[in-house]
Amino acid sequence: MNADVDYEVEYNNRARVPENPAIMAGWARDARAYREAHQGRLKMLAYGPGERHRIDLLSGDGAGAIVVFIHGGYWQALDGSFFSHLAGGLNAHGIDVAVPSYDLCPNVSVGDIIEQMRTATRELAKLGRPLVMSGHSAGGHLAACLLVTDWRALDGVLPEGLVTAAYTISGLFDLRPLVPTSINNALKLDDASAKAVSPLFWKPPERGSLDAVVGGNESAEYFRQSRTIVDAWGKAGLPTRFGSVPDANHFTAIAPLADAGSPMTLRLKQLAGR
Repeated sequence: MNADVDYEVEYNNRARVPENPAIMAGWARDARAYREAHQGRLKMLAYGPGERHRIDLLSGDGAGAIVVFIHGGYWQALDGSFFSHLAGGLNAHGIDVAVPSYDLCPNVSVGDIIEQMRTATRELAKLGRPLVMSGHSAGGHLAACLLVTDWRALDGVLPEGLVTAAYTISGLFDLRPLVPTSINNALKLDDASAKAVSPLFWKPPERGSLDAVVGGNESAEYFRQSRTIVDAWGKAGLPTRFGSVPDANHFTAIAPLADAGSPMTLRLKQLAGR
């Protein structure tokens, strides 16, 4: 932690991008339109009893690795229905995309959400195919948590290589800087609990790979977060890449996923082995 950094300014993305309500309204509109235009692609899987314990599976050709996209919202907003259109780029290449939802803080803790995403991963594992984890913001944090999870040790029957890669967009890997900010009003973390749910401080993954990209116009802290985990896990022997999305802010950094020809989509296609 750096006493010279104003963490509220660095992490309050809604304040940094005042046009965010229009951007999010666009997500909802485009996602609804994509579902309506591709009703035959959509299947809903339940991974638990709750209303939000669902996975929207938007199918490509039904073969090969599944790319999972985990939404952001600082663990306290949104759900998967805002992001269906982001499957468009990968679906165009025949790749299936799974978009899970989860319960939100303060009704549950960040640790609870990590466990829910592990449960969702177990449900997807029943399809018998490798999983590439991707996610935006808080979803980037969750994708990294799933890459570092030892599935064989946790479950006893799942393959060690169930999650083959993580691709994080504007991810958060050290949650301690959020503790003094307004974002923590719902998270209710202290330094110890924030560190406990931060994958940066977990044993680095022994398999797979990590890509961490950030919008080119994002705060210095977002760049630091991604560079730090890329450096740390890279030094531990994991293949890692850092990148940026030119001219993108925190909310527009995910837009390339809807484009079949974007570098982001093509990198995920490569990670999916297609």
